[in-house]
Amino acid sequence: MNSMTGYGFKESVVGDTQISVEIKSVNNRFLDLNVNLPYFLNPLEQKVRKLVSEKIVRGKVDVTIRVKDMSSTAKVTADPQAAKMYAEAIGQIALALGKSASDLPLSLIVNQEGVLNITHEYDADSYWEKIEGVFNEVFEQFVSDRKREGENLKKDLLAKLDVLDSCAAFFKEWQPKMEQKFKEQITSRFNELLGDNVDENRIMTEVAAMMVRYTINEEIIRLHSHLAALRKEFSENPVPGKRIDFICQEANREINTIGSKNQFTEVGAMVVNAKDALENIREQSKNVE
Repeated sequence: MNSMTGYGFKESVVGDTQISVEIKSVNNRFLDLNVNLPYFLNPLEQKVRKLVSEKIVRGKVDVTIRVKDMSSTAKVTADPQAAKMYAEAIGQIALALGKSASDLPLSLIVNQEGVLNITHEYDADSYWEKIEGVFNEVFEQFVSDRKREGENLKKDLLAKLDVLDSCAAFFKEWQPKMEQKFKEQITSRFNELLGDNVDENRIMTEVAAMMVRYTINEEIIRLHSHLAALRKEFSENPVPGKRIDFICQEANREINTIGSKNQFTEVGAMVVNAKDALENIREQSKNVE
C-alpha cells in the first residue's frame, strides 16, 4: 500500500553539467502528471512520463528537471557580407555629417543585427545520458517515500478495521436480544388491542412475518463480508484506494440499516462507533494510491 504523497530531490554535477531533479506528489483521484523541463529538453518528456506512469497510478505528480552547463554551448558565426553592407551605409552617413568613414569603430559594425549570430546546440539524448542516473535515484527516493507513508496509513486503517470487526461481533451478540424485544413489543400490542381474544397462533404468525423485515441477521452477514473484503484489499491490492471507498459505502449501508432497526442504547452507541471508524477509513482512503 502506497500513499499518494511523496517527495524526492537531488542536485548533482555530471561531467560539465549541473543537474537537479525534483519529484513531488499530492492526492488526486487519478494520475495527473506534470513534467517541467527546459525547452531544449522537451523531446525527453514522453520518456519521463513513461517511466513515472509505469509505477505511479494515482496522485498529482510534478517532475521538475533543471540543467546548467558549466562550459559554454554557444556557437558563433559571422556574416561578412552583412558587415560590409552595414559599414558602407554607416560610412555614407558619416561622410554626410562631415566625418571620416575610416574613423568608424569596429564595434559599431559588429553590434549590428545579423553580423554575428549566436546559437546553442543541444542534443536531448546526450543530456539524458547525464540526467538518467540522477533521475532514477530521485524517483526511487520518491517511490520509497510514498511506500513508507503508505505503511503508516495501512497500520491506521487496520486499527480502524479492528474496531469495525468488534462492532460487528457486538451486533451479532445483541441480535437475539433485539429480536426478543421486538417479539415482546408485538405481543404486547396485540394484547392491548385484543385483550382476552388474543390468538397465540396468529401472534406467532405475525411475529414471524415481521421478523423477516426487522431482523439484522442479513445485515450482519453482509457487514462481515464487506469487512473481510476490506482486509483483503489492505493486504493484497497494491493500489486499493478506489476499492476501499466503494466497499466502505456498502458497509455504511448495512450499519445504517442496523441503526434504523435498533431499540437498545448499547447498540446505538456501537453503531456510532462503527460509523466513526468507517468514516475514518473512507477519509484515509483518499490518501491511498
